[in-house]
Amino acid sequence: MDKALKTRIMDEVKDYFFISLGCAIYCVGFCLFMLPYEFTPGGMTGVSAIIFYATGFPTQYSYFIINAILLAIGLKILGFRFFTKTIYATVNITFFLGIIQNLIRQADGTLPQVVGDQPFMAAVLGACIEGAALALVFINNGSTGGTDIIAAIVNKYRNFSMGRVLMWLDFIIVSCSFFVFHDWNKVVTGYVILIISMLLLDYTMTSASQSVQFTIISDKHEEIAERINEDVQRGVTELYGEGWYSKQERRVLIVMARRRESQQIFRLIKRIDNKAFVTMTKVVGVYGEGFDHIKT
Repeated sequence: MDKALKTRIMDEVKDYFFISLGCAIYCVGFCLFMLPYEFTPGGMTGVSAIIFYATGFPTQYSYFIINAILLAIGLKILGFRFFTKTIYATVNITFFLGIIQNLIRQADGTLPQVVGDQPFMAAVLGACIEGAALALVFINNGSTGGTDIIAAIVNKYRNFSMGRVLMWLDFIIVSCSFFVFHDWNKVVTGYVILIISMLLLDYTMTSASQSVQFTIISDKHEEIAERINEDVQRGVTELYGEGWYSKQERRVLIVMARRRESQQIFRLIKRIDNKAFVTMTKVVGVYGEGFDHIKT
């Protein structure tokens, strides 16, 4: 097997592994700390929870049906790669929701309250687990579907953090739980869960959304530039330079990208020329097409 192909396969396997892990962790937090205490965490799992509280319809089925509709819409906008990983994550969550609930369900059919009569502690623990799990999925180019799809679309075209978009969408979903419980205490607790989980998600994702500048020197500069342009869809500037000691002419590639794209660029360079000289520096602000707009 070609070494570059083998590396690419291993990178994809790694992404799918961590997406699966993130989905499993998310479902643990949801099934152990949300459902038993009748909390609504937001997202499509929150919608599924509201349906479950109101009708008893299993959360994994309503979650899958709603996401199937949203995925059909997201295919054209988000691209095939994002779409396949979103399908994968959706199937994983559907599977883990059913499995975990069956494993922890008590003899009387109810779910155990693992921290006893301490609902606020359950809310905090569940929010932390869900926020960390979502970050793990997003960092590896995945999505749990539902409102994540909407947030990803907005993030693709506008410089809004995914955590902030999700916060507004989830705020509406949590507010809707009032029509089921008629209890503002549960609604307010749902807001607390949103704040904790989204702050954790936003903190992790913000570090991945910062802009960076790559300086690349390689004998295979043409192939690297072409692949960055086509696979990452980032512009490449080629500069002409000369080595001071060798007096040989060198081509220098300059690439501006989002921090979350840096791992993909590093992988790409490594596959083509693992001896390339590469530097990456953080950039305070990048303005222009594909980045932020100049504000006056």
